[in-house]
Amino acid sequence: MKDSYIADLARLDENQAVESHYLVLSKQQRTTRTAKPYLSLILGDNSGQIEARVWDPADTRIDQDFSKGDVVKIRAAVSKFEGVLQLKVERLRKLSIPEFERADLLPATTYDVGELWQKLEAAVASFTEPDLKRLLITILADPRIRAAFREAPAAKQLHHAWLGGLLEHVVSLIGLADRVVPHYPILMRDLVITGVILHDIGKIHELAWETGFEYTLEGQLLGHIQIGMAMVEKTIDSLPDFPPRLKTLVLHLILSHHGKLEFGSPKLPMIPEALMLNFLDDIDAKMQTLASEFQKAARQGKSPDEMTDRIWALDQRTMLNSRAWLGESEIPNSATVKAMQDADAGKGKRFETADGLFKDLGI
Repeated sequence: MKDSYIADLARLDENQAVESHYLVLSKQQRTTRTAKPYLSLILGDNSGQIEARVWDPADTRIDQDFSKGDVVKIRAAVSKFEGVLQLKVERLRKLSIPEFERADLLPATTYDVGELWQKLEAAVASFTEPDLKRLLITILADPRIRAAFREAPAAKQLHHAWLGGLLEHVVSLIGLADRVVPHYPILMRDLVITGVILHDIGKIHELAWETGFEYTLEGQLLGHIQIGMAMVEKTIDSLPDFPPRLKTLVLHLILSHHGKLEFGSPKLPMIPEALMLNFLDDIDAKMQTLASEFQKAARQGKSPDEMTDRIWALDQRTMLNSRAWLGESEIPNSATVKAMQDADAGKGKRFETADGLFKDLGI
C-alpha cells in the first residue's frame, strides 16, 4: 500500500514533505533561464498525475538510472508554480518489481470485472441473430482474448485510460445502445451490439499495460482498427457458412467507427448501425473524458465557479461542472460526482460499485 497518493497532495501545505512511490510517466532534461540543468518529471499513480522537478540532477541522493516507465520512490516538498501543484524532489530511488504493487500505480476500473463480464455475456446471449451470436461467442471464448479484454485500457491517455477500461467502456455502450436503438426501427439491434463489442477489440494488441500505458510496435504500425478488423475477419472465415453480406457489415462497423477519415477511420459510416455506433462511442468517450477533467480540477483545488483546463478532446474548450456550480454535488447516483468525491478522498476511484451507473443505463 502506498504511503501517499497524488490525490492527497492538494490537502498539504506548501513546502510540506511527502514520501511515496510513483510511476514515471515522463522524464525530460531541461535548463533554466540561467542555463542550469534540471529534470522535469510527470509522476503518476492510480489517483492521477503531477509535475515534479529535480533541480539538482547531480545530487548523489538522486538515482541516475531511471527512465519513463520506471517506478521511483521520492522524498519531495509540495510547491506551487503559477497556481499549479508541483513536487520539488529532494531524493529519488528506482524501485524493483517486488517493492511495489501495480494496482497502486496504474488506474483501474473500480467496477467488479466479473460483473462487467457477466453483463457482456448476457448481452450476447440475448441475440436473436444466430450468426452474430456465433461470431461473438467464438471470439470471446478464446482464453487469450478473454483475459486481455478484461484487463486492457480503452486508451493510452484519453477516455477509460485505466485497467479494465476497455470492458467498462463496452458495457457502458451496451447499456446506451439498448436505450437508444429501440427508438429507431431502422436499426438492427444485434448488429449495433456486435459493433459495440468488437469496435475496439484491436486495442488488446495495440496497447501494452504492464507498468504504464504504451503503444506496442504493432499498435504503432497498424493501429487498433486494422488490427481489430484482421482479428474479426480471421474468425469469421473460420466459421462455416457465415453469411458474406453479414461479414461485410460487421467489418464495416469496425472500419468506420471513428466516424471521420481525419479521425482515423478508413471508411465513413455508411449504414445506420455504423452511424449509431459512432454516435454512441463518441458520447461515452466525451462524457468520461469530461468526468476525468472534473476530477482533475478538483485535485487542483479549483472552486465550483472555475472552468477546467483546456480539453484537447473537446476542441480545446474549457468546461464548467454545472452540478457543482449549482451546489448539487451531493446528488446521489451521479457517477461524475461520485468520481470527484472519491478522487478528492485520495482513493483513486471513479465509482464504488457499478450498481448506480448500470441502474441508470437500464442494464
